[in-house]
Amino acid sequence: MDTSLLDQVKIQAQVLVPLLKAFQAELGEERANAIAREALKDWAYQAGRQASAIGTGTPAEKMAAALPVFAAGDALDLQVTKQTPESLEFNVTGCRYAQFYKELGVPELGFLFVCAQDFPLTKGFSSDLELIRTQTIMQGASHCDFRFQVKKEQASFGRKPSLTNPE
Repeated sequence: MDTSLLDQVKIQAQVLVPLLKAFQAELGEERANAIAREALKDWAYQAGRQASAIGTGTPAEKMAAALPVFAAGDALDLQVTKQTPESLEFNVTGCRYAQFYKELGVPELGFLFVCAQDFPLTKGFSSDLELIRTQTIMQGASHCDFRFQVKKEQASFGRKPSLTNPE
């Protein structure tokens, strides 16, 4: 049986949290967090590349197909608000990643280790996909607002002009 992403995050936290806490004590919180953020970018990018193998279609359609991987193990409560070939918009209204890090007493590290990695993960998933997110549960919001959009030049690429609606 495969280990869910949520379970992987919990396992990783056993090492990452005390390690980062030690670096913060030695280097200061800001410097240690910046190093961790930079170090995790490549890992998240590669995770995005792996996830991009799921599904077919546009980058937004493939991201929709990959959502169950991130939500596996009852990790996320999702409300999809828009799904087209060019966009995928959803809210996370319940997040066991955030709950886990809150229970550990370090939600700020949950944001660093999990939420901040969504952007390099998206870049690895597809350079033609953009993520806009303005809030997270991990930072105290009522929900996370994920807005994936195929970049404009990619959304119209390859389409034939319509006689009634020239592009």
